[in-house]
Amino acid sequence: MDNKRKWVVRAMLIITSCAFVLYGAARGEIEIVWNKAVNICLECIGLG
Repeated sequence: MDNKRKWVVRAMLIITSCAFVLYGAARGEIEIVWNKAVNICLECIGLG
């Protein structure tokens, strides 16, 4: 693969990743992920 093709593939993957992050945020999944992360952290630390 030449350098231009690698750059195009990387750019497409970044664009696709950003699109999925924005789609998840639009669906309100940020709060769900945040709550799960807080619960996991509190369980590991032993505060919860």
